[in-house]
Amino acid sequence: MRTALIASALAFALTSPCFADQADTIAQEADKRLHGFGDSAATLKMTLVNPSGQTAERALRVQNLETGDGDRSLMIFDTPRDVAGTALLTHTQPGSDDLQWLYLPAISRVKQIAAGNKSGPFMGSEFAFEDIVTPYWQKFSYSFVREEKCEALTCFVIERKPKDANSGYTRQQVWIDKQDYLIRRIDFYDRRNTLLKTYTATGFQKVQGYWRPASMLMVNTQNCKQTRLDWSEFKFKTGLKKDDFTENALKRAR
Repeated sequence: MRTALIASALAFALTSPCFADQADTIAQEADKRLHGFGDSAATLKMTLVNPSGQTAERALRVQNLETGDGDRSLMIFDTPRDVAGTALLTHTQPGSDDLQWLYLPAISRVKQIAAGNKSGPFMGSEFAFEDIVTPYWQKFSYSFVREEKCEALTCFVIERKPKDANSGYTRQQVWIDKQDYLIRRIDFYDRRNTLLKTYTATGFQKVQGYWRPASMLMVNTQNCKQTRLDWSEFKFKTGLKKDDFTENALKRAR
């Protein structure tokens, strides 16, 4: 009886407005770590790993720009030859739907990613198109789950539910370290509320005053495939402008 009462009290506490406010505050603090850089450029190695352990590598260049009303990003594939020149342009908007366009050089065509297709895989990886956008805190509702150790750190574990009806996820559990408010892990649950994949970020370092992970790993627990993103050559405040993130710029991307 006593155990049941304790469990009931704990369940009530974790769903109380106080804990909901705490989860919002944690999410907003983590969100601040993603912003304020102005613009950036980096190189990226994407490694696809199939269930048998075989790998395929792709080299990309990534550019980002903060615009005051959201973020813009451009991802350009350089290798291998069959995807070279393919580019993804993203306009992330905190208060409305994100916009994405994919340039396919083989047919010299720009294709806008429909809202209903954002849960699809990005270029055969385990990252969905919706995983590529900046996860502004306003796009989710939150609840506090617990605190626990993650590696050598203590982390907040919060749950966030996408407000976008087109999302491929019912909910996500997010591990945010208490020291620097960096997102260390995310568990993604599909539309059946089953664990779909787990994201982990490692090797965080401060580059020109901004925290960035050296590696991101997405493991699909349902199909046993993985995608690893290894980042390097971060540069900030490089002078990028809005004109560098238009559909015309997307077609010129090489």
